[in-house]
Amino acid sequence: MPKNKVVSLNKLKVACKNCGLAKLCLPLGLDSGDIDQLDAIVQRNRPLHRGGHVFQTGDKFRSLYVVKTGTIKTYTQCPNGSEQVVGFHLPGEVVGLDGIECDKHLCSAKALETTAVCEVPFGRLEELTSSIPGLQHQLFRLMSREITKETGLMVLLGKSTAEERLAAFLLSLSVRFHNRGFSPVEFNLSMSRQEIGSYLGLALETVSRLFTHFQEESILLVDRKHIKILDMDQLYNLLSNQTTCLDRLQAPN
Repeated sequence: MPKNKVVSLNKLKVACKNCGLAKLCLPLGLDSGDIDQLDAIVQRNRPLHRGGHVFQTGDKFRSLYVVKTGTIKTYTQCPNGSEQVVGFHLPGEVVGLDGIECDKHLCSAKALETTAVCEVPFGRLEELTSSIPGLQHQLFRLMSREITKETGLMVLLGKSTAEERLAAFLLSLSVRFHNRGFSPVEFNLSMSRQEIGSYLGLALETVSRLFTHFQEESILLVDRKHIKILDMDQLYNLLSNQTTCLDRLQAPN
């Protein structure tokens, strides 16, 4: 990624209204005073190292977390000890909504690289929603986005081929990186092939084979975790029968 797009970990103490991620995670239409109130309750802790947990399954729900830099994996533990990955979260995305209903977290959230988060205590956030209507709307929007994402994943896993699943995953990352001001065609994967397979319901061998196949077809250029999309149209063509995915994965301009 371009160096001028990398957020320095030495500059994390930035007010919400001056944060480069504000357009992704703040409610639209908040005035300066409202943003100052929200910023006052946000806790900016020290960055997590790779493998560090934001929270673990069964932990009491206290806060929502917005990824500021890095990547977070959410997962559950299977009875046989293996992990089932349920999501990958990039800067500007919220983690922890799973804990609202039962007052405890139903999955674990782990940093895949050096990662910083903004912690928003949920009790104080609820108090603010009574005086800042835009915040309540934002919470509804976040919950709706999570439901939409889970529904899309269920459709993808239920009716898609292995090729379609990986194509949709790469296009999703492309769009999300584009929305954050990064290149939509060249990026690093912070997650392993095993973790991608767990998320997509594919064996590790299948994921590795598909990356090789996409490279042989000149769709991708793959160098370990570095990905360059050479033929975006071909990725979209692989999803021509998956209208639900295509509706959610609009090509960046």
